[in-house]
Amino acid sequence: MHTAELGYNSGMRSGNIPFKFDMTDLLARARRQFSKRVGNVTLSLPGISIAVSPKDRERQVACEILIRLKDRRVLSSWECCDDCIERALASLQEIRKLLVDKQVELSDCHDGPLYLLIDAMLSGIRQFLTFEETLKLDADTRSRPRARGPLDARQDYFDALELLRSHLSHCLGQVATLARMKVPKESLISHYQDPWPSDAYLPPPIQ
Repeated sequence: MHTAELGYNSGMRSGNIPFKFDMTDLLARARRQFSKRVGNVTLSLPGISIAVSPKDRERQVACEILIRLKDRRVLSSWECCDDCIERALASLQEIRKLLVDKQVELSDCHDGPLYLLIDAMLSGIRQFLTFEETLKLDADTRSRPRARGPLDARQDYFDALELLRSHLSHCLGQVATLARMKVPKESLISHYQDPWPSDAYLPPPIQ
């Protein structure tokens, strides 16, 4: 599979799929919560579509999430060195904090579509960070992959980050659908609005 199939071509990516996201529990939950509902908005998730009817408050929070995240570094720049890696990871932690804060705000809408999309983003981040931990070269010092180590470790990191960038951008595209906002054509998010890359995910649950 080539990087271009993930939505956006970047020079530091090899196009390999170093790990797959496991969204099976989340997709099963989506089916349980929304399969029998009649909604006026259709959301696309990896392998499934659901019809939802977001509340006005969910639309408002969705707008805020999209505005705050569309230009975050981890979504809008390509890494080429160790400092870039560290800055991207720091940006990712900031995104994680923002998403958790928004879930707290939506605690009374925990069965709604936006909460589900935030869960999808948080799950992707957690799985990426777990994978990133496996790339550390020194288990005792818990150091990041460095230029002094095998180049394939850093390449796996670049490829994994590209998977996460695609995942988060696809999720934000669905957040934009909830918010009734158009994704700016010049934004990186817009480059990932092709169908979800099936090779990046474990198979969805059987209906």
